[in-house]
Amino acid sequence: MNHEHPAHFPLTVHDLTVAYQRKPVIWDVELNIPEGKLVGIVGPNGAGKSTLIKACLDLIPRTSGWARIYGKPYRENRHLVGYVPQRESVDWDFPVSVLDVAAMGTYRRLGWFKRIGKTERMLAMECLEKVGIGHLAGRQISQLSGGQQQRVFLARALAQEAKVYFMDEPFAAVDAATEQAIVALLKELRDLGRTCLVVHHDLATVSSYFDWVIMLNMRVVASGPTAEVFTEENLRKTYGGRLELLDHAAHALRGPATP
Repeated sequence: MNHEHPAHFPLTVHDLTVAYQRKPVIWDVELNIPEGKLVGIVGPNGAGKSTLIKACLDLIPRTSGWARIYGKPYRENRHLVGYVPQRESVDWDFPVSVLDVAAMGTYRRLGWFKRIGKTERMLAMECLEKVGIGHLAGRQISQLSGGQQQRVFLARALAQEAKVYFMDEPFAAVDAATEQAIVALLKELRDLGRTCLVVHHDLATVSSYFDWVIMLNMRVVASGPTAEVFTEENLRKTYGGRLELLDHAAHALRGPATP
């Protein structure tokens, strides 16, 4: 592990272990994530990908170890963090409009006991336009498609004007147009110096989407620049004998066959 001071990194994780009913879900995780990278978190089902994100954000208790956002615990630097949860974890029947959800991203800057004003609503509207759903601002979130709902939560995260974004399966159950819109937005954030950590399942797109990859199967198998660590050898270490996945990913790594 790089022992440069944690304050230099958007995310530093040391000796992190999380256990449910004494059964480890992730253990001994060590990470230093550099600034301005699109980071894919990949691994088989049950590997602890979502658990890793939630432990870094103090959403679940840690058994041991710690995580730091620019050298400080999440509670001290939470204003620097944007979070897009899994869509399945949200109560979409809650009676709130698309614009209201996006405006929630301004709460941390505004303060919980101040009312959202014109400035915050304008920012929220700009974020909705950026993700392509400004025309849906007045709709109830329950009336949206899955892809549109995911865009709402991306807009909320953008309204936070964060430096580090954690996204838990943002491409799950969305249409191709939404996926490409999300990828374009992530790359725009990266180009602005932001850091995005994304739980991702499609191995065939890892090389084209991400600069950096964390390969996780309860432990970190490899972490580093995608071109260096997203290899057939590390895929086999991460996924074991799930050959159908590995063959698909290996084909993507090798690229199309030449005539």
